[in-house]
Amino acid sequence: MPIYAYKCESCGFAKDVLQKMSDAPLDVCPSCSQATFKKQLTAAGFQLKGSGWYATDFKGAGTPPAPASTPAESTPSAYAPASDSGTKTESKPAATPPPAATSI
Repeated sequence: MPIYAYKCESCGFAKDVLQKMSDAPLDVCPSCSQATFKKQLTAAGFQLKGSGWYATDFKGAGTPPAPASTPAESTPSAYAPASDSGTKTESKPAATPPPAATSI
């Protein structure tokens, strides 16, 4: 439910009210009981700033990002995979269980 800001034009009393969108707007001031309680126009609770997710996530998705050259990238990292020395290990086939004995 949205929060609406109200202000009395007679006494200046201001209050934020949590209301359904379908509720009728308040018009009687809770402070002075005058029918001058008006809903105020306020800014949204969030702002969209910057270039946005579209420009950074999907725009030009077919082109690879440009590599950044930094000195830290040229040194091996503890998280980097070990280099392959060119030797490969062959995997052995799984052992097959002996045939089940049958009785006649």
